[in-house]
Amino acid sequence: MSYGRLPGLPIVDAMTPPVLVLPGPVTRDEVRGLSDAVRALLHGSGARVVVCDVAGLGPPGLAAVDLLARLQLSARRAGGRIRLRDPEPALRALLDLVGLRFEVEGEVEEREPPLRVEEAVEPGDAAV
Repeated sequence: MSYGRLPGLPIVDAMTPPVLVLPGPVTRDEVRGLSDAVRALLHGSGARVVVCDVAGLGPPGLAAVDLLARLQLSARRAGGRIRLRDPEPALRALLDLVGLRFEVEGEVEEREPPLRVEEAVEPGDAAV
């Protein structure tokens, strides 16, 4: 059996990554449940990324750093990673201070140049 080709572009189902909203201050006992939730979201959705909404996480501190490091470790073990949504500047600074790098939603990746940026050409430069 053969089917005729439909006119126009093929339909593409864009996959939106699952979102895990992190509540206010998280206790040490809740970390394991959140790690399990990250693994379940990765396995259940087939996505490679879980977006962690950290806007309501509370004041940044070592507990927040520990939580995010454990969530990233759980995601890596499940074959994925986490991406942060709405981190406070103080939390980002603290993560940088301890040497943890997280992808932040809405940022351009380091390997890719930002859109609409053109390099200046000086008169007399050789053509490439």
